[in-house]
Amino acid sequence: MDNIKVIILAAGKGTRMSETDNPMPKVLRQAHGKPLLEYVINSSSLLNVKPEDISIVVGYMKEMIIDRFGGKGYRFAIQDDGGYGTGYAVKCAAAQSGLNGFNGLVLVLQGDVPLIKPETIKKLVSHHIENNCAATLLSCISQRQIPFGRIVRDKNGEFKAIVEDKNCTPDQKLIRELNVGNYVFNAGKLVSSLEEIKINSLTNELYLTDVPGVLRNNKERVDAMPTTDETELLGVNTFEDLRIIENILSSR
Repeated sequence: MDNIKVIILAAGKGTRMSETDNPMPKVLRQAHGKPLLEYVINSSSLLNVKPEDISIVVGYMKEMIIDRFGGKGYRFAIQDDGGYGTGYAVKCAAAQSGLNGFNGLVLVLQGDVPLIKPETIKKLVSHHIENNCAATLLSCISQRQIPFGRIVRDKNGEFKAIVEDKNCTPDQKLIRELNVGNYVFNAGKLVSSLEEIKINSLTNELYLTDVPGVLRNNKERVDAMPTTDETELLGVNTFEDLRIIENILSSR
């Protein structure tokens, strides 16, 4: 656990939370007195990761994020207009943060999913190491009707693929194991797999969620570890989401 780099995806605009009189990146919206991004950064605290090994991917109004979190030693990777989607965001981070030649682990976190607990992240990394995986993702069994990717398993219960909600068949929509969006990868295998994923024809995006499928097709071990705390699944897309998350944080 002493050879880990962290990538936090924080380039999104948050269209449903835009305010003409108070524009800002979604990850800077505050819940219980702190920006969402601060909670995500703190979720890796039990891993003893150095600040310079944390890369924050920024795009929309990036100067505000750099101004707020600069000076603390974090790296910032710029997601330009050359592509779209979480896969492209991680490719930008890999290119700008020196992942080529790095032989350790890469933890990928979502900047707008602030309820992830440090102990859950530590458990996810431990699970990855103990099971000798190339990729391990955090999942959650939930009855919530939310547009999250589904974890598809084979007949033996082994991980098979992640299917984004917008691409699910009617049967896949019924799957209740959802993708939280946090991952641990072996760095070299992540970098090589990013070159194999294809732009989705429906959305024109590169999906990071396609990487585990690529690894599995290459005969690598991939696993999904469910969290037992359903609140850790929750992200922020609207001001109502922000209110719900603030209430949860205040009760912890």
